[in-house]
Amino acid sequence: MEWIKNYWSSIVTNELFMVFAILALGYIIGRITVCGLNLGSAGVLLVALVFGHFGVTIPDVVGDIGLVLFVTAVGLIAGPKFFRNFKINAKSYVLLGVIIIVAGALTCLAGVYLLGVPSDVSAGLLAGALTSTPGLGAAKEAVATPGNAAAGYSIAYIFGVVGVVLFVQIIPKLLKVDMESEREKFTSASGVELKSEGKKLLELDSMGFCALAITVVLGIFLAKLKIGNFSLGSSGGPLILGLIIGHFGKVGPVSLKVQKSVLEAVRELGLVLFLLGAGVEGGAGFLQCLAENGGVKLFIVGAFITLIPMFVGYFFARKILKLDILNALGSICGGMTSTPALGSLIRVAGTDDVAAAYAATYPFALVCVVLACQLIGMIS
Repeated sequence: MEWIKNYWSSIVTNELFMVFAILALGYIIGRITVCGLNLGSAGVLLVALVFGHFGVTIPDVVGDIGLVLFVTAVGLIAGPKFFRNFKINAKSYVLLGVIIIVAGALTCLAGVYLLGVPSDVSAGLLAGALTSTPGLGAAKEAVATPGNAAAGYSIAYIFGVVGVVLFVQIIPKLLKVDMESEREKFTSASGVELKSEGKKLLELDSMGFCALAITVVLGIFLAKLKIGNFSLGSSGGPLILGLIIGHFGKVGPVSLKVQKSVLEAVRELGLVLFLLGAGVEGGAGFLQCLAENGGVKLFIVGAFITLIPMFVGYFFARKILKLDILNALGSICGGMTSTPALGSLIRVAGTDDVAAAYAATYPFALVCVVLACQLIGMIS
């Protein structure tokens, strides 16, 4: 029987096996529907958290590749409509990005002053509740004890992901939204900017994988540019380059278009690899983190930091700015800097066009969350 034990040990310690085992189980869990709601791709996150808790590890590059593939594909898909939509709703996107983060920061400060949550932990809670890795980096730089910021981030991150994923599903169901009508309204409002075909462009490959790779390379160049301590990071750089290249579709005589079917497959693969990496990393020591840091109280504070900005943002988007529901929900995903929620919203809405609202709001929210984490971290 010793050979069976050795064989099984070789399987469960095989990182390649674990990647696909988590993906398969995650999709099964995500498919379970209760009251019309399911986690979808975010089921991978929950399974990864459990595996991570029990000591499973995978290379960090798996999650990094997933994030870059997802945001690049989203940018390339949304690019043709992004700039027209942004021109129409620019002020709304800027306002929502700021308002959502300010609401989260004020909720976090309430935790500091009313519940006595240490500021170093609170800065991490804010970053985790808004699922912002750049925010965590800013928090760790601003506090004297970076480990406490990381602990706060880990405690708030799970609800930060799941909360927004469920929010974008629950709101349309509660309001009994006619999604087909909303899609038509959204499409007619954002429009499509046509480019003249002209002469036939040079295609680097038939499916567009070379164009995808070029977009990722340029996106990472942009991601690494720093202004002071701020950078767009692995989310923002490839996303913005994807939008630009998706809009123009070429460089000189060379076509940089990627088949939409390819982009949809890459988008889904990227999303689940990102969730897998985040889940395995977050699951390691999660329960210990809860036990050692007054976890229940911090988890509740983190949950409020996720929930309050969403409801404030939704009310402001719908009642004050008069945005249609798809623009509102897309902007909330961007304002919450929630990549997984965008994936869920695309599935719920039945159109990739909602990524335009996400992409327009995201950069402003990203700047604000980095600044907010720094300021809260410096409170003594």
